[in-house]
Amino acid sequence: MVSGLNQRERAEQWLGGRWFSCFVILVYDMGEKRVAKALKTCRKYLNWVQNSVFEGEISEVNLKKLKAELKKIMREEEDSVILYTWRTQKYTSREIIGVEKGGTDIIL
Repeated sequence: MVSGLNQRERAEQWLGGRWFSCFVILVYDMGEKRVAKALKTCRKYLNWVQNSVFEGEISEVNLKKLKAELKKIMREEEDSVILYTWRTQKYTSREIIGVEKGGTDIIL
């Protein structure tokens, strides 16, 4: 989860003694002119895995921000973004066959 949330955002995430976040895999397909902006936006919130694929834990507040930012970049009649979400990474597994392209660092 990326830090730097303001007080209101932190309050929205805190409920009943628990922070709310989810694990996300995001895949996008955008026109050439918009790919760089989409990449930069996704890297603010998630870990880059490989071309147009990101994953990571993200708060519900930041997920909403990410979606809003991507909607501003994309052309809905041409581009697509697919999000797979899980409440926890506990029930997921990841297997890499071939070259691992992405890292686990988030660039701020």
